[in-house]
Amino acid sequence: MIPFLDMKAAYAELKPELDAAYRRVMESGWFVLGKEVEAFEAEYAAFCGTRHCVGLGNGLEALELVLRAWDLGPGDEVIVPSNTYIATWLAVTAVGAAVIPVEPTPEGPNIDPDRIAAAITSRTRAIMPVHLYGEPADMDAIMVLADKHGLKVVEDVAQAQGAKVRNRRTGALGHAGAHSFFPTKNIGAYGDGGAVTTDDAALADRLRTLRNYGSKVKYVNIERGFNSRLDEMQAAFLRVKLKVLDAWNERRRRVAARYDDRLAGIPGFGLPRAPQWGESVWHLYVVRCARRKELMAALDRAGIGSLIHYPIPPHLQQAYADLRQGRGTFPLAETLADTVLSLPMSPHMPESAVDEVAAVVRRTLVSD
Repeated sequence: MIPFLDMKAAYAELKPELDAAYRRVMESGWFVLGKEVEAFEAEYAAFCGTRHCVGLGNGLEALELVLRAWDLGPGDEVIVPSNTYIATWLAVTAVGAAVIPVEPTPEGPNIDPDRIAAAITSRTRAIMPVHLYGEPADMDAIMVLADKHGLKVVEDVAQAQGAKVRNRRTGALGHAGAHSFFPTKNIGAYGDGGAVTTDDAALADRLRTLRNYGSKVKYVNIERGFNSRLDEMQAAFLRVKLKVLDAWNERRRRVAARYDDRLAGIPGFGLPRAPQWGESVWHLYVVRCARRKELMAALDRAGIGSLIHYPIPPHLQQAYADLRQGRGTFPLAETLADTVLSLPMSPHMPESAVDEVAAVVRRTLVSD
């Protein structure tokens, strides 16, 4: 059996440190917005290369609260990828702004800067690029557009903690970076968690107010806020995992390189390719296959897990039926949804497992 993701392996490797973090929090008697959160915020900001980090409840709220802190709302437009998880869109519509979907580049999963330029209108206020699957979007080109048109940029870094564009880490490339620490992420908590990284002191200050009921002083509420706070236990666990994040990302790169080698040359089978100017952290290893259903069945029979990220693009979800963007509206996103398949990927995956997965793929798709 080769699971899609072995969630127990990380704990097994870090058990002494994680258990010590648990005991430290339990013995402190302080569980919300305390020293562990403060320490993690400082450490994660340093890791990303930003001046500030604000711990929040989850990745979706990180995206939403940035938009609220910038006072975006009805009448404003936010450019988003057509090819992404629905959370990216949900954050925009939660504040009452309009999503303006833009297709990915032909060769990769991420939003196309040239198409962004064509989508900018007088109502555009922000761009929300996603670093999908751990592969960074072309942030240099996006920031040129943002500077030209006076737009804000919030990176969706949910799948790309530690990725780089020309040696600068994601989360420090736009005006803000929104991070998810869902357990499956490259740096995952043991429950929900999120954060925003930024160099903007005013933005960080407002986020700290918004996350805590609109309050800076207990029982004094200066605006209508939210309850979105990274808790002490998750912060303590994340501090442990942050120390190994770079090393674990490097392991992921080795797994991806072995997949590349073992899966090369299969007709009609597309392999992921990271851009030369970027450094992926391989949150997922996503291939493209027209015979996906057949391949998934073969992997399942062999006891190998696989998943589709994502089978239905946001514009075809019932949640956005009111936008009346039917099939054919965003053909590149739709083609990806119909053909992508994520193979097992983790920093704890042995070479023998990679070889076994590749062997099943090759037996299924290559004729004798």
